[in-house]
Amino acid sequence: MASVVDTTLLEAFSAAWNRHDLPALMSFMHEACVFETAAGPLACGARHAGLDAVARAFASAWETVPDAQWENGRHWVSGDRGVSEWTFTGTAADGSRIEVDGVDVFTFRDGKILVKHVFRKNRTAPAAA
Repeated sequence: MASVVDTTLLEAFSAAWNRHDLPALMSFMHEACVFETAAGPLACGARHAGLDAVARAFASAWETVPDAQWENGRHWVSGDRGVSEWTFTGTAADGSRIEVDGVDVFTFRDGKILVKHVFRKNRTAPAAA
């Protein structure tokens, strides 16, 4: 029998992102996980497959934007699919402020995240705070 996923998993996953807690994040990921980023050379952004590749891609988010936060989270789950809605905030390497809305679309297997697709608005930089 497959493990049932509900919004508490997505809430905890989101909290781990905001703590920049890579071991906690990876504990939510299925061994055959796939992460598709918001930007990259492919129609899906960039595709990272497997625990090691996904962990490296997750860690690069904090390397690029050290103060990254995903705020205003709202989460839904229906069967083996889920959605998280958020506002991404942080400071880019050039000092510009980032504030943009986005969603993650998830596929679950065996009570874990099998696929994480990221979709994010493309916005000009907001004024400095």
